[in-house]
Amino acid sequence: MQLRFSPSMRSITISSSNGFIDLMKIKVAARHISYRTLFHTILILAFLLPFVFILTAVVTLEGVNKCSSFDCLGRRLGPRFLGRVDDSGQRLVRDFYNILNQVNAEEIPADLKLPDSFSQLVSEMKNNQYDAKTFAIMLRAMMEKLEKEMRESKFAELMNKHFAASSIPKGIHCLSLRLTDEYSSNAHARKQLPPPELLPLLSDNSYHHFILPTDNILAASVVVTSAVQSSSKPEYIVFHVITDKKTYAGMHSWFALNPVSPAIVEVKGVHQFDWLTRENVPVLEAVENQNGIRNYYHGNHVAGANLSDTTPRTFASKLQARSPKYISLLNHLRIYLPELFPNLNKVVFLDDDVVIQQDLSPLWEIDLGGKVNGAVETCRGEDEWVMSKRFRNYFNFSHPLISKNLDSEECAWAYGMNIFDLNAWRKTNIRETYHYWLRENLKSNLTMWKLGTLPPALIAFRGHVHPIDPSWHLLGLGYQNKTSIESVTKAAELPHLRIIVDRLEELKTRYWTRKRKRGSYGFDISCKFLQLKMTYREMAKGQKFPA
Repeated sequence: MQLRFSPSMRSITISSSNGFIDLMKIKVAARHISYRTLFHTILILAFLLPFVFILTAVVTLEGVNKCSSFDCLGRRLGPRFLGRVDDSGQRLVRDFYNILNQVNAEEIPADLKLPDSFSQLVSEMKNNQYDAKTFAIMLRAMMEKLEKEMRESKFAELMNKHFAASSIPKGIHCLSLRLTDEYSSNAHARKQLPPPELLPLLSDNSYHHFILPTDNILAASVVVTSAVQSSSKPEYIVFHVITDKKTYAGMHSWFALNPVSPAIVEVKGVHQFDWLTRENVPVLEAVENQNGIRNYYHGNHVAGANLSDTTPRTFASKLQARSPKYISLLNHLRIYLPELFPNLNKVVFLDDDVVIQQDLSPLWEIDLGGKVNGAVETCRGEDEWVMSKRFRNYFNFSHPLISKNLDSEECAWAYGMNIFDLNAWRKTNIRETYHYWLRENLKSNLTMWKLGTLPPALIAFRGHVHPIDPSWHLLGLGYQNKTSIESVTKAAELPHLRIIVDRLEELKTRYWTRKRKRGSYGFDISCKFLQLKMTYREMAKGQKFPA
């Protein structure tokens, strides 16, 4: 190391011993720095600079990331002291992010052969010496393939659950056939329902009249029996069970052979109502016979569906909405109740998928305030899936006719248990409004809504709905995330095909086995109802849609 002073003593140059590198030049201002201070500064620099040089060389050779002990502090500070920081790790991360962004923006080659597992991918990397970009492409393709397979598996699971929940189990079909055979061979199965002396009570408004449209004999038995056993005044109950022509004989046989005294049960087929003619229900006749509509409800529910843009929950909801029952006349009968029962003033309408566990007599004491339909509203609750339904959840508001006539924020209500004031209904044009909107939706190729019978009813009953307490009709059991045991216990009515399996078994035992003990002519044995119990277990599971 050499020190050189200028003749004027205004500058000092410090250089290495071989003279090739100038490390520092110091200019000394006259009259501002004493020679003693300058001398001490030179000594300190002459002592420190060799160590700095050595530390820099060592860090460069060994790598700063390998050093973790306390005595490496100097090695780390040395390069920083000279303004040299090793950012190779940060550069590596930045380069990796750039590669990922680049791969994400590119298309995956269609003919790319993917390994079956991560270990196979690692092995191929070692053997083929993949670069970072190739590795990122392979990793992205594997993840997308796995995600696709998972989505397809989830949708297949939902399809299987939908078919299990909406199809007719073998045991129920067997029961219907056996009871139909009993109707033709057993005079007791053909006896008049109700007996002739009780016929006047079918139009007596001092009794509590229930309307139950169904083609499921077992479900009808559960609804009727649970309602009678839960009632404080069963002798005032009159059930009007309406079924289709193919199920009429079996349904009649069941209630003829298994009376629910002291309640009264009338079983009537759709074909036995003189009012239900093609002239009175032209729109529904067109709906049943229109090929496009039938294909929509009976066709392949997956074909044409964009599963990549559909969530499993939305897909499950669409599957439920495409049940073939929605184009059945039996499912539309509720809109014709004033005409089908001209002598009745007030009725309670029940779906066939419910279990009654409280006395329903107080329903007849509810003042509807001149309204037609007493129903549970579905827009006032904590659950985001079941109890937050408004018109926007049912209608296509991009359709000009819908956006012009409806409010997307209007509260919806539920079918399943409804109090109908038939006298007030007869003074309205609800049926004509219902037909008009069905006709318009048919003209628009089902683009206004695709959720069965509820959407046109929401329009037809606008201004005619009186909200009732939600405890009368517990909605979304199996769907809701916040259903409490207390609310289930207090509810007057439960959806029995969607309840917890153990609870279903308890209710089924209570309302089916007791009836069987009274004499069911061995139908439960011949139709293997032990297997039917498992079928209902699967049906209950099939109605639980994921969050």
